[in-house]
Amino acid sequence: MTRENTYYATGKRKNAIARTWLKIGTGEITINKRTPDNYFPVKTIRNIMFQPLALIEATEKYDIIITVKGGGNTGQAGAIRHGITRALLLVDPDLRGTLKKAGFVKRDARVKERKKYGQKGARARFQFSKR
Repeated sequence: MTRENTYYATGKRKNAIARTWLKIGTGEITINKRTPDNYFPVKTIRNIMFQPLALIEATEKYDIIITVKGGGNTGQAGAIRHGITRALLLVDPDLRGTLKKAGFVKRDARVKERKKYGQKGARARFQFSKR
């Protein structure tokens, strides 16, 4: 979805959902109305988030506004990465080959397996005794 050179995309990972608005600008990024350094204090998690921009060498080219909810730090960073990737594909579809080769286009569909009835957990069983 685009409006006046603003590109919107949704990224998901595990239970985290990131709504991403991307527009050409100076490289200003806000996550839930906070700076990335403030929102993600751990540098490795921030690096996960900015991988698509670093790959195409456009870290200072776009202003990005992100609202993210659900999941933990790593899941939210992965969702943001997916959202940024999808928004970049709306800006320039020719980037698809580069981003796909790096593995950013495909959604990471791994989610927590549900607990089954009559069992202790998703896979764990109650202790079995023959007698």
